[in-house]
Amino acid sequence: MRKKLILIIFLSILIVGFVVLHSTPHLALRTHVFFTGHPIKAFTTEIVDDESRNEIDKEKFDRLNAKAYSLTKPPIEKATDGELKNYLVRKRGWLYFARYYGHG
Repeated sequence: MRKKLILIIFLSILIVGFVVLHSTPHLALRTHVFFTGHPIKAFTTEIVDDESRNEIDKEKFDRLNAKAYSLTKPPIEKATDGELKNYLVRKRGWLYFARYYGHG
């Protein structure tokens, strides 16, 4: 009985944590940056709306229910020495999910 209760509590914490970390576009983006190996940048960089990209790809982003964001102090990818600056954040249901969207 005690093991079952501990398992239920543990799973509940995981589910609540996942929902909280994907409840806003900024939190989803910070979570993505954190789990892709850049924990310090996830907490220190500012996130800004990428207005030009959102305007250029407006129809595509409307279809995807997405919006582009840029990091002011982006992490650097070690393999290519490139900045990981632009991200696309999609809304699915009431949760947000981020992915890298390129530099340009």
